[in-house]
Amino acid sequence: MASQDITIRTPKGESFTGYLARPAAGKGPGILVLQEIFGVNRVMRDLADGFARDGYFALVPDLFWRQQPGIQLTDKTEAEWSRAFELYQGFDEGKGIEDAKAALAELRRQPGASGKAGCVGYCLGGKLAYLMATRSDADCSAGYYGVGIENALDEAKKIKKPLLLHVALKDRFVPPEAQKKVRDALDGNSLITLHDYPGVDHAFARAGGEHHDALAAKLANERTRAFFKKHLS
Repeated sequence: MASQDITIRTPKGESFTGYLARPAAGKGPGILVLQEIFGVNRVMRDLADGFARDGYFALVPDLFWRQQPGIQLTDKTEAEWSRAFELYQGFDEGKGIEDAKAALAELRRQPGASGKAGCVGYCLGGKLAYLMATRSDADCSAGYYGVGIENALDEAKKIKKPLLLHVALKDRFVPPEAQKKVRDALDGNSLITLHDYPGVDHAFARAGGEHHDALAAKLANERTRAFFKKHLS
């Protein structure tokens, strides 16, 4: 497996970077990995490396580049949390999706890439994965504890490809009323699968995080792997 930072170009001629992990076989489908609020940090890079070991090209685009390129924060200090929330509040969601779509196109252009590509997102990236399902040509999308999906449910009718959402029932950033709105709006769509995880908080799948839950993370990750195998093979 080889990995490196690469340059991604937008249709407008702008450029930014992303972390690309390649499968050992040098060929396979792609997975776009959409970041949490901490940037393209070690957690995101490790996730990409894991997908590459499973046989995928995995690309983590730097979606905060318009504010500050190269952000790599951790969740270990108050100062880093404060900076992460500043970046989240300053994030232009529309431009972020356009950047993610440019990264998806770059992923498909990689030598050895099959052309099939899905996306997976966490936290901020969880909502972006939902929006990629409504606004992009991704072959499938998976989101972990996406924040703010309830504010974009009018876009659900645009979903044409499979979407998988992992919901932390004790999510401190997605209250029960917001979760109910999402479920009421999406439950009847045959393309969408929602999995609930009782008793776990936001970021339960973040390895080494405060609210990491090993059993819930293992189950969610197994479901995600099966989902990608089904829709990207």
